[in-house]
Amino acid sequence: MKKLPIGISSLEKLRRENCYYVDKTHFVEKLVNKGNQFFLSRPRRFGKSLFVDTLKQAFLGNKQLFEGLYLENNWDWSVKYPVIHIDFGGGLVKDAQDLKEWIISQLLEHVMLYNLSIESSKNLRILFRSIILKLYQEYKNPVVVLVDEYDKPILDNIEDTEKAIEIREVLKDFYSVLKASDQYLKFVFLTGVSRFSKVSIFSGLNQLNDITLDTEFATICGYTQSELETVFKDRLEGVNLEKLKYWYNGYNWLGEKVYNPFDVLLFFDKKDFRPYWFETGTPTFLVKLFYKYKYYLPSLENLEADEGILSNLDVDNVKVENILFQTGYLTIKDTYELGDEIYYLLSYPNFEVRTSFNKAFLNYIERYGLSYRPESKIYRSIQENNLDKLKETLYSFFASIPNDWYRRNDLDSYEGFYASVVYALFTGSGLNTKAEDTTNIGKIDLTVFYQDRAYIIEFKVVEKESEGKALNQIKEKKYYEKYIGICKEIYLVGIEFSKEKRNIVYFEYEKVESV
Repeated sequence: MKKLPIGISSLEKLRRENCYYVDKTHFVEKLVNKGNQFFLSRPRRFGKSLFVDTLKQAFLGNKQLFEGLYLENNWDWSVKYPVIHIDFGGGLVKDAQDLKEWIISQLLEHVMLYNLSIESSKNLRILFRSIILKLYQEYKNPVVVLVDEYDKPILDNIEDTEKAIEIREVLKDFYSVLKASDQYLKFVFLTGVSRFSKVSIFSGLNQLNDITLDTEFATICGYTQSELETVFKDRLEGVNLEKLKYWYNGYNWLGEKVYNPFDVLLFFDKKDFRPYWFETGTPTFLVKLFYKYKYYLPSLENLEADEGILSNLDVDNVKVENILFQTGYLTIKDTYELGDEIYYLLSYPNFEVRTSFNKAFLNYIERYGLSYRPESKIYRSIQENNLDKLKETLYSFFASIPNDWYRRNDLDSYEGFYASVVYALFTGSGLNTKAEDTTNIGKIDLTVFYQDRAYIIEFKVVEKESEGKALNQIKEKKYYEKYIGICKEIYLVGIEFSKEKRNIVYFEYEKVESV
């Protein structure tokens, strides 16, 4: 077996150490034939850095690295280009001054690498421009500029709006050189997680062709099902392919769905289903936003968004939906048109993200003194079909939340909070759930599936005491009819929360016959 390229983003190292490689080099030729300045957004650990290095090696003319790959016989190896490669992937930018020093340091490395005679400058824009001109003059060929993780300095400071704006302005000034130097450039390629709006950092980069949602490049990063089964064929013996797909596949950028490469490689190494990608970066900032704006968590199952929300992020006007999509916690499930506008239906890409994100939502409560985590008890209650035990578990959980938590987060009037937490508990426990489950006469708040059973759950928030409206609504609207004949057993569960008592005051259930 070949070596798994875990953490390797260098094409030279990957080929030298005889690692598995999913050949994406046909995208190099396709990009060059399509234009000369591009931008690509993909989530972290999705193979962006490896693709950037692949571009670099192709333009440098290192043909030996492409033996047996598509580009070997589909590239003009007689021409070599000077390459400026800036990488913001490593390290943590503290402030604008730190960023300036880091950029200048990387630019000076190119001065040394190419042995250029350039006067040192503390002005990064002047230095960048001088290096481009000097390389163009000395190599008699236009210059290639590759920038990896262009937005990481901003994202590192996204919670401090003032500092993030200062950093944005430094990057804006730096990237403005690209537009002014167009006549000296052969090819420009920027990658990142987020696409900041044209009125901010992209105002000086409006010449870039954004291929993030370009169908032609939907699989430029990530592994397709075919690539997985072909390249890693010798690693698949004994692997449950359906379970692998359920856990890690599902990312979609208007083309074929792909796997997260990081997950796949770690799974083959450990042979154990775990949230490998999610564990490398818990979205604490996003969870804070959820509580701050009283976001209704179940809506993430089917979130509608327009193209503007998906493609533009403003530092001083952060939208939860925007960050969720661009960072990979949501992906495109479907598209539809309304008039001349295109709209997108977003949802979790797979089981890993769905379960882990909801656990992260619960973890945030735990930071304020909550020691009772009931996910395993909830799972066992459903597994054993013991709804009395489920009632006790949910009641104990809400009773354990400190009063100080509500005071700090102003959640007394947030009716969706209770439904969001219950949804997170069921989904975070690993159960198969469906939020806002549509029927012909309304929406079920939450449906939970286990084997051949379905649990139809309705939430209500009442002022003080139990009213019994939740269960009555399920019965009156006959939500359960959707699953008659599909599930052998159907249970109707009504749950009501008291704003005053901050806990469950009504929990009743009934079983209906499924003929």
